Amino acid sequence: MRISRKKRPKKSVVPHYNINERIVAPEVRLLGEDGKNLGVFSTKEAIRMAEENEMDLVEINPKSDPPVAQIQDFKHFRYQKEKETRKQKSNTHVGELKGIRLSMRIGKGDIDTRKKQAEKFLNRGNKVRVEIILRGAERYKTPIAYNVISSFYTLLSEDMDIKYEQEAKRQGNKITAIITKQ
Repeated sequence: MRISRKKRPKKSVVPHYNINERIVAPEVRLLGEDGKNLGVFSTKEAIRMAEENEMDLVEINPKSDPPVAQIQDFKHFRYQKEKETRKQKSNTHVGELKGIRLSMRIGKGDIDTRKKQAEKFLNRGNKVRVEIILRGAERYKTPIAYNVISSFYTLLSEDMDIKYEQEAKRQGNKITAIITKQ
């Protein structure tokens, strides 16, 4: 399959706003530069008032009746909106699901290592899946596996505030639980 080498235009970060003559409503609720309500004006009158101040008339809420428009510099308005959306994008962190595998015969040193790993993952904002794979005769000793997971949970909860997103449950030959930070 051939790969297209065309440069695709970037999606607009800011939604489309109608300005000046593009506003189709016969009248608008007008806000001043400072955001104060000036009242309901005809669109032509509002555009004239904006041009007197060497500003633009920007339709902020087209769905209200009558639509809300504000007198302001459109370039500055668009820049502020882009800045807000970029800040929101940078603040969103999708918590990944990180896995930690324990065994029924895990030693004290190993469980401390797993605890440090889990704390690191939880501090980064990730969720932690704790799993135990049951092999051979271990399949018939599931209460022991549940005890290992609950003791790991209590060990973690001593140092940080955590909760179960999914309680420990058996899925085939695995027992899994998902832990998140509160």
